[in-house]
Amino acid sequence: MHPDELEALAFAKQDGLLPAIVQHAGSGQVLMLGYMNREALNKTLATGKVTFYSRSRQCLWTKGESSGHVLDLVSIESDCDHDTLLVQALPHGPTCHLGRSSCFPTAPENFLATLDALVKDRAVNALPDSYTGKLFASGVRRIAQKVGEEGVETALAAVAQDDEALLGEAADLLYHLLVLLRARGLGLADALAVLAQRHDRKR
Repeated sequence: MHPDELEALAFAKQDGLLPAIVQHAGSGQVLMLGYMNREALNKTLATGKVTFYSRSRQCLWTKGESSGHVLDLVSIESDCDHDTLLVQALPHGPTCHLGRSSCFPTAPENFLATLDALVKDRAVNALPDSYTGKLFASGVRRIAQKVGEEGVETALAAVAQDDEALLGEAADLLYHLLVLLRARGLGLADALAVLAQRHDRKR
């Protein structure tokens, strides 16, 4: 958060507290809502661990300080009125005290980003019987071959099969493409960044 943005925050509007919406930095899923005073915000920025102000206990609390399910800070920004914060974070374990990933049970998420995160984990912690692990073990050439095969099958399904078949082949192609990117040390976010840059240039 830029220093000018910090100075513009409207803590005085709501008795020194700002609502802080926490969003998964990878999947985009809304995880929880908390409140920050200036001290909680400063501690969050200083430690990289998302910290709130407890209105019931009247004190600071760092998310996960007892459970270990901390929220690693990625970024913070304020809204147009400077009275609400959007916190992008990466959770370690469930965010909700009920053991759910989000305090909002049906909060939407970007499943492709979630799958990318799982593929990234499998690249390091492959399970013995994991298909993804076996793909990584086969090497980049074999994974690239699979992407080629799935691309051809997707194209053929588009012109010769029904929607269900096309969707199935498209899902296979997306999955294998994520594995190929990760095998080269890249991820979904890197490919999306290229698309975003191209989009900005065409505006």
